[in-house]
Amino acid sequence: MESGALFKLEVSILKDEVTITLDTSGAGLHKRGYRVGQGGAPLKETMAAALVLLTSWHPDRPFYDPVCGSGTIPIEAAWIGRNIAPGLRRDFVCETWDWMSANIWKEARSEAEAAANYEQPLDIVGTDIDHRMIEISKQNALKAGLEDVIEFKQMQVADFTTEKEYGVIVANPPYGERLEDEGSVRELYREMRAVYRDMPTWSVYVLTSYEMFEEVYAKRATKKRKLYNGYLRTDLYQYWGPRPPRRN
Repeated sequence: MESGALFKLEVSILKDEVTITLDTSGAGLHKRGYRVGQGGAPLKETMAAALVLLTSWHPDRPFYDPVCGSGTIPIEAAWIGRNIAPGLRRDFVCETWDWMSANIWKEARSEAEAAANYEQPLDIVGTDIDHRMIEISKQNALKAGLEDVIEFKQMQVADFTTEKEYGVIVANPPYGERLEDEGSVRELYREMRAVYRDMPTWSVYVLTSYEMFEEVYAKRATKKRKLYNGYLRTDLYQYWGPRPPRRN
């Protein structure tokens, strides 16, 4: 290592076992480098990517986020759909280390670029009732190189209609953690059910910590998966639609 150089170490202790690791990343790996703005309770990029990967979505199917906030879920879906490496547009602290060859990073980025499919057509839409969040979503998509890939528009959940089939909805709606918010959150869940009831071929995935979600949504989930959004226990309610017919 460089003489006199300082390196950040991480120390973790589990029972009687201590693990010491060298920080090669700098900023956390969930920071992809495209967020120029965000809302009050943003979903981590890694969590958003995980939600997409837990669904049945494929790039040839429509994808919709009805409460997109700063656009994290649609952006991560677009990167997954085009096989774009999530760290491609950010820097890592170990790139500054003299003892690590710059060719390693050059080769890794070249491999990632070659693996990406920038021509993959995608049908991804993100909507939000707050026009300010839509503007932030557009800025983030621009930073992520996806300004012409994702359609963001201001819209309330109840106004969504579509004639498309076999799409996937992924939503991270408000949870109603404060008692005064519970009424509006329950109303939002009812609106979602009223709209998605008329979309029988679509699959719906909703992340929430609200334990009465299925009762308010008036439908039992096909599957429920426990996830942690930071330190908050949440559940991913999965409502599976039919598989799209095979193409000849």
